[in-house]
Amino acid sequence: MPEVIFPGPEGRLEGRYHPQKDRDAPIAIVLHPHPQFGGTMNNRVVYNLHYAFYNMGFTVLRFNFRGVGRSQGEYDQGVGELSDAASALDYLQSMNNNAKHCWVAGFSFGAWIGMQLLMRRPEITGFISVSPPANMYDFSFLAPCPSSGLIINGSNDRVAPPADTVNLVNKLHEQKGITVTHDVMEGAGHFFEDPHMDPMIDTVRTYVRRRLTENTR
Repeated sequence: MPEVIFPGPEGRLEGRYHPQKDRDAPIAIVLHPHPQFGGTMNNRVVYNLHYAFYNMGFTVLRFNFRGVGRSQGEYDQGVGELSDAASALDYLQSMNNNAKHCWVAGFSFGAWIGMQLLMRRPEITGFISVSPPANMYDFSFLAPCPSSGLIINGSNDRVAPPADTVNLVNKLHEQKGITVTHDVMEGAGHFFEDPHMDPMIDTVRTYVRRRLTENTR
């Protein structure tokens, strides 16, 4: 797993970059949970999402937001972190300008950032949001949500209550032209502790593989 350092808005950002041999491979970035609550790019959910995308043939980048690990800068309430994610996508695209598909995956705080990135970057063709904290952050910017994706959460999530996630999904279902798939994993908590991690990753894999064969937004 090559370590990379690339320029961000507040200095250097530290990442892990995993390219495919195929020059036309789809690309994905994976965004980690809240920096002030121990979130890093080596979080288990993030790590597993990264390898799931890589094993499906994607060139993948995950990275530490500003102030985490060796990334420069300091926590910025999500505003700066969104800029960091945009810089990460710029870096990934600069090395893979033939990619026909571009996906963003995020876990918890990273899901919130990922869905904001979706609004700014029309080239993103799909998203995965794991445990989006719809109780803590306003997701009303998703109007309209520009591409289809998967929202997945656990029925026993104490951090981001499932009812708030259902409200978010219901709002997105009203939008035309996209399909938001919602999967609730029975018994899983916010972090998909074992035995829930493997089934969650399997659900993501199944969804992404299906989308890649459909070629739809």
